[in-house]
Amino acid sequence: METLIEILEEIQPEVDYETCTDLIDGHRLDSLSILSLIAEIEDEFDITIPTVEIAPKNFNSAEAMWKLITRLQEEDD
Repeated sequence: METLIEILEEIQPEVDYETCTDLIDGHRLDSLSILSLIAEIEDEFDITIPTVEIAPKNFNSAEAMWKLITRLQEEDD
């Protein structure tokens, strides 16, 4: 999770990712930031995020993203 927070802080440093739960719905991340974020996550965690998983519920918080990453890693095993 620490690595994910570091990635998020590189993309948008002024957000408190520990507590924020509306990254998408609150427009804290724009579409270009989301694309960068997806690419960084895929590279860092060696996963592929399917298009159907690119939804606000999976990207509104760092915790939701971490759950997605964990689930995709488990599915690869």
